[in-house]
Amino acid sequence: MRIERLAQALSARGHDVELVTYHLAEERGQFDFPVHRIYGRLEIGSLPPGPTLAKLALWDPTLARLCARRLDERGFDVIHAHHFEGLLAAAWGRRGHSVPLVYDAHTMLAGELPAYGQSWLRRAAVSLGRCLDGWIPRLADHMIVVTDDIAQQLADRHGFDPRRITVVRNGVEVASFAPGGKPPAAARPELLVYTGTLAPYQGIDLLLQAFAQALAQRPRLRLRLLVSSSFDPFMPMAQRLGIAHALEVIRENFETVPALMAEAGIALLPRVDCPGLPQKLLNYMASGRAIVAFAGSAKLVEHEVNGLVVPNHDTDAFAQAIVRLADDPALAARLGRNAHRFVVETSTWEKAAERCERVYAGLLGIGRPVESRPAEPSSLLPLPLANAGASQAVERAPLTSVR
Repeated sequence: MRIERLAQALSARGHDVELVTYHLAEERGQFDFPVHRIYGRLEIGSLPPGPTLAKLALWDPTLARLCARRLDERGFDVIHAHHFEGLLAAAWGRRGHSVPLVYDAHTMLAGELPAYGQSWLRRAAVSLGRCLDGWIPRLADHMIVVTDDIAQQLADRHGFDPRRITVVRNGVEVASFAPGGKPPAAARPELLVYTGTLAPYQGIDLLLQAFAQALAQRPRLRLRLLVSSSFDPFMPMAQRLGIAHALEVIRENFETVPALMAEAGIALLPRVDCPGLPQKLLNYMASGRAIVAFAGSAKLVEHEVNGLVVPNHDTDAFAQAIVRLADDPALAARLGRNAHRFVVETSTWEKAAERCERVYAGLLGIGRPVESRPAEPSSLLPLPLANAGASQAVERAPLTSVR
């Protein structure tokens, strides 16, 4: 989502944008800029989160060659590379060219890699992730990161110059969600909602445990899961907890998610380890839902102001927060209105594009925003996010993912 929306926002501001990405997409879509895919074709399919043999051995080298070919064919001003595999492909592809390379860090591998392997490999995965976090960004001329904590980790733990790091938070499609942050008449205080992937790092097991505790206290509660993959792996757990009858599982679609989300009174964020910024959090805020979140992913949530924040892994506290909001619709409405107001004032894709422009201008030695140049607009080449879980997928595979 970040890749597609930034590219759209930059294109709308007059820049000449091209996108180089994978061949997979969940749907066909129309863009106002050229999209170049590896193998020269589009295939309908899902891109799994995490590193895979196909990505590392086949797709990423092909992506690097495609990047190199586009650089040979056109004189781009900036390469904007998303996530680690995008940066590696771009670094290889720009050999022989002096074009500046911007690395867009969506997360930190020390926090993400352990989620993709067996539990006994966790310590090794953390160590490997920290090594990669300290090495790979050095291939870029500047770093754009989605949160302050990623910037702090890169500077404090890995020794990067803070002047080479700029925070550019995600935006959100405010107009696509419930206007005004006020729950519509159809909202049901007892209906809870979760949107996004079912990847291990999302904390779905904690979500189900907390919901079971809340359901035991308020049997009228229902949990709606708007997800991008099959719920079958979690069904045995739901049955064991005795909550299967209270679940509503719907395959997500960007066109239908806002309306389905708006019917719920409470939105849930069970992730406990999130160096980046979950796109679902911004979507929840834009829709005006009251939010219950573990502290690890509550990056923009101020407790008792625009949501409720509970300690990581504390499913009892999570359940009690759910019960509190379900019993007090007025509190839920107030938190939702405040959340909506927050994203309207701070988190649009145009604001994100403006911040990116200032980075480009500095790298190009322009001294003022790229958009203000009277000459031809700058050419930007965003590269794909190769490793992520999508909160909402429209046309995209590597384009899809928002944490």
